Amino acid sequence: MAHVSAGVEYALHCLLTLVEAEEIGQPASARDLAELQKISTDFVAKLFTKLQKAGIVAAREGIGGGFALARPATNITVLEVTEAIDGRKALFECKQIRGQCAVFGDQIPAWAEDGVCSIHAVMIEAEKRAREVMGGHTLANLAARAASKAPKEHAERVKDWLSGRTPQRRRRGLLANAE
Repeated sequence: MAHVSAGVEYALHCLLTLVEAEEIGQPASARDLAELQKISTDFVAKLFTKLQKAGIVAAREGIGGGFALARPATNITVLEVTEAIDGRKALFECKQIRGQCAVFGDQIPAWAEDGVCSIHAVMIEAEKRAREVMGGHTLANLAARAASKAPKEHAERVKDWLSGRTPQRRRRGLLANAE
């Protein structure tokens, strides 16, 4: 059975950081996002390549550049992010087990494999509902929920941390250009 990958969770956390970065008018680099989440920069870069291709984030070039949301957080759903990272894959893949009953021998009756079985029907309904739920939640909704759970100081600390990163990126860029 397919499932939502950890990549989706990391992407959503990084995107929530971009919501906060937007409030201070500063994009965040893949390195910033990776360091903040304590994950590999290469992993974040791979996630953001997919998010950029899906039109969820936009890259801003230059030393003070980085990533920003391509659209308002109210217009980006959890379903879009999930499909951008994991692709659109089925929750359940029917293996046609119902036709493998020992009492059938080599003569599988048509009724045994005709149409969608009751198990597959339940899985189709579960997938439909999961997509509806994920499609009904936006980054703005998630950001509001996260903000209501964490102390207000946490968001301010993240914004301060991000604000302090731009001078470091400029210094790294200047040092690289000097070499």
